[in-house]
Amino acid sequence: VQVVESGGGLVQPGGSLRLSCAASGFTFSNYVMNWYRQAPGKERELVAAITSAGNTTIYADSMKGRATISRDNAKNTLFLQMNKLEPEDTAVYYCHTEIWSGGSWHDYWGQGTQVTVSS
Repeated sequence: VQVVESGGGLVQPGGSLRLSCAASGFTFSNYVMNWYRQAPGKERELVAAITSAGNTTIYADSMKGRATISRDNAKNTLFLQMNKLEPEDTAVYYCHTEIWSGGSWHDYWGQGTQVTVSS
């Protein structure tokens, strides 16, 4: 199982970024996928989640109206479109899923992609 994020970078306040997560090694279309983030000195927090078919999404209160999570099950790829970015959105963003295997759930994380919002 592997999930690999990309698309982070430096953006000015008010700007936009689209993060991607390429998944492999499991049946992507069967699993809920999540985006988390971790800012310096803070705990990792859930940003958004999407069901396996993509028909239900949830967002952290801080991202509602500014982020859209989506997925392309044909391409095994997860996305996070973020608009109106604020300095408080600066963090490492992680792709995450839980896979059922061997009678238990297993967490899988990507290496993260840095998002820096600064003028």
